[in-house]
Amino acid sequence: MTTHRLHEQHQRQFDAYRFVYPVLSRRSYGISMGVNLNPDKICNFDCIYCQVDRTMQSETRFVDTEELVSELDEMLTLTTSGKLYETAKFLDTPMEQRRLNDIAFSGDGEPTTYQNFDEIIGRCAELKRHHKLDDVKLILITNASMFHRPHVERGLEILDNNHGEIWAKLEAGTNDFYQLVERTPIPFRQVLDNINRAACIRPLVIQALFMRIYDQPPPASEQEAFCDRLSEILAAGGRLSRVQIYTVARRPAEDFVHPLQDHEVDALVDLVRRRTGLTVEGFYGRAAER
Repeated sequence: MTTHRLHEQHQRQFDAYRFVYPVLSRRSYGISMGVNLNPDKICNFDCIYCQVDRTMQSETRFVDTEELVSELDEMLTLTTSGKLYETAKFLDTPMEQRRLNDIAFSGDGEPTTYQNFDEIIGRCAELKRHHKLDDVKLILITNASMFHRPHVERGLEILDNNHGEIWAKLEAGTNDFYQLVERTPIPFRQVLDNINRAACIRPLVIQALFMRIYDQPPPASEQEAFCDRLSEILAAGGRLSRVQIYTVARRPAEDFVHPLQDHEVDALVDLVRRRTGLTVEGFYGRAAER
C-alpha cells in the first residue's frame, strides 16, 4: 500500500477496537492516534465535504469510558513497541513517519458535544503520562461551536496543561458561505466569538478546508473575507500558531464537492500568508497524492 493510500485510510476501527484508531496523518507527519467520542455519528454540523459515512448506522452508539481508556492503553503500547508497523495496514509506513505524533480527539462527529468531555480528556492525559509520552501532543480537532460551555472549558484547560493543541475549524469569511458549507443552525458569530476567546488564552491552529463546489473554487471575495476574519482575531489579541489550508482527500458527502487543484491551494496559502503574516501550511487533495 503506497503512502498516499495510507493517508486515505481513516476508518474509525482498527481490528476489534471501537473507539481508538491509528492513522498515518498527512497533517501530523506521523501516526495520529484517533479517539472517537461520537460513535453514534451525530454531529452538530452537516458539512457538504464530510467524509463520515452517515448512511450506515454504527454498531456502537455510546462511549464506554473504561473500554476507551483500555483500548488507548493497548494501542499506545502497540505503537511505541513498534509492533503497529508489523500489521498489514501499516507495514509500508515510511521509516521517517514511524513515530507517534499525537492523540487526536476527532472521529465521527464534534468531540466537544460529548457530555463527559472534560473527564475523558483528563483520563487520556493521565494515560499519556503513565506511558511517559511527554512529547506526544493531545490534539482536539473541533468546529469550535461548544467552547463556551463549562465542561468544555475545563477540558481545554486540561489540554493546556498536558502538551495540548487545539485545531479549530474556520472555513468561511462570510455567513452565507459558512451556511453553504457547514449547514448548521449554530450561528457563524458564535463560532467566531468562541475562537476569539480561546485564542486569547492559548495559541490555536486554524484548520480550513476549502474545495471546489459545482466545479468552482471559493470566490476571491470569500478568500479575502476569510483573511479578514483571521486578521480580526489577531487584532483582538488572539494567537494563531499556524493556519492549515487543505482540501478534500477522501470521498465527500456531496457529489458536487471536489478537491481544489494544486495551484489553487498554493494561491490561497500565498494569499493568507501575505494578508496576515501567519505561518500557513498547504495540503493537497486526491489528485496530488496519486
